[in-house]
Amino acid sequence: MRINYDLHDLQAFVAVAEHGSFRQAATALFLSQPALSRRIEKLEEGLGVKLFERTTRRVQLTNVGQAFLVNVRTALDGLEDAVLGVADLAAHRTGTVTLACVPSAVRHFLPAVLRQFSERFPRIRVRVHDESAQDVLNLVRDGQADFGINFTGAEDPEIEFEPIYVETYVLAMRRDHRFARRKSLSWKETVDERYISVAKSSGNRSVIDAALSGVEKHPLIFYEVNHVSGVLALVEAGMGVAAVPGLSVPPGGKDAVIGVPLINPEIHRTLGLISKRNHYMAPAARMLFEMLTESLRKDGDGAA
Repeated sequence: MRINYDLHDLQAFVAVAEHGSFRQAATALFLSQPALSRRIEKLEEGLGVKLFERTTRRVQLTNVGQAFLVNVRTALDGLEDAVLGVADLAAHRTGTVTLACVPSAVRHFLPAVLRQFSERFPRIRVRVHDESAQDVLNLVRDGQADFGINFTGAEDPEIEFEPIYVETYVLAMRRDHRFARRKSLSWKETVDERYISVAKSSGNRSVIDAALSGVEKHPLIFYEVNHVSGVLALVEAGMGVAAVPGLSVPPGGKDAVIGVPLINPEIHRTLGLISKRNHYMAPAARMLFEMLTESLRKDGDGAA
């Protein structure tokens, strides 16, 4: 079957998918909205499927559209690399690397490494998806990211998990809290505090609940939000305290929120570099992967 579409139609499809809006995609591509709509209609007619669900408020990919997006991105990236030159790519001088990682890794590990990587390979572009642990795992498993930095994936048969950094959970509190000067705190000492927590669907919550399964008295949770960033915002506002991974609390400085290590039980999670098993990693991605491996091992406080 011969499908009547061209490169511009595929680029238009990716732009609408990424912007979630025909207006914004048209602006990015320097097209009129009618012209962009015609390209999408042409592509859908050629494929014989509906790629987007359109309402007056939003544009959303259909299930078929989501699967198609993965393949189109891969094809466009491959074409772009070919145009830039196979020789340059093999020598690590050009290309694009897509990295997925949990937000705490973006803040603590990526800036210094990306600066060093950019100095060595100024023509290599890097896309960073800072997402939840489950989303990071899905992006790597589905091939939408070359590799990831995550604390889940070790049990997944499709994933290679290379442990790099072990972080300890701390009690986040305001700097003026009565426990702020302590070197450590047992869970028992904190049960009467007003706790703030991430939702039960969060990977962080699962780690804590599993570790406290044998503890007689659990802290009472007064506030629950979806993300650690929201938890820390409530802590900073003086709404209570929270058990969070150590990397999520800004180190040193004069920040309003500090973290005190929790003990009895002491809870850890292992951060690692994840990649799809038996999947070829392009030279540019491999270089960044190796630089992150070296950096995280240097920074680790008990790396595996």
